[in-house]
Amino acid sequence: MLKRREAVSRIAMLVGGVFSAPTLFAMEAKKAGVIAEAGTFSLTDLQRKIVAAVAEHIIPRTTTPGAIDAGVPAFIEMMLNDCYKKPEHVSFKKGVDNLAKAKFLDQTNEAQVAMLTLLEADTKELLKSYSASKVKVGDNVDKDILEGAGGVPFWRVMKELTLLGYYTSEKGTQASFVYEPVPGRFEVISDMKPDQKSFAY
Repeated sequence: MLKRREAVSRIAMLVGGVFSAPTLFAMEAKKAGVIAEAGTFSLTDLQRKIVAAVAEHIIPRTTTPGAIDAGVPAFIEMMLNDCYKKPEHVSFKKGVDNLAKAKFLDQTNEAQVAMLTLLEADTKELLKSYSASKVKVGDNVDKDILEGAGGVPFWRVMKELTLLGYYTSEKGTQASFVYEPVPGRFEVISDMKPDQKSFAY
């Protein structure tokens, strides 16, 4: 089975959409064992609670583990500390602090979802000013990236790292994919069964 570091570099091909440049470069830095500005980023207890709550809204616990079960909040803080630079440190903390000022944790579940929905809409508008380019992420594979001044917005980094953390965790992978050891029997599957997981080779 893939080790987490290998999975981090491949997750770009599993998650749809355009990656921000810092996230893509962070994945490569993590794979290479490069530490950008280690020790320069940390969250307070309140900020950690907000990050955990937001991550759980993005991937909630249902019949499968949620973001918190998969250790995503700690992964987010680790990635920001080890692999991201100051612009994203600043923009991420600003986003978390804005939610703190809005008393995010004191809101009902429905009100929290409404706040995050508005935040996503605002972020989409902001990202229209960012430029898109391509970067090679593997053999014959290019990936679109987003670049802009002042750091990638909090919501964009939050969503990207939540997906990265979840789908490269043991619980997230087991919840979403079926592991088939190789070598194994090869057979053509003509019809997927209801709720059948994708295969991860």
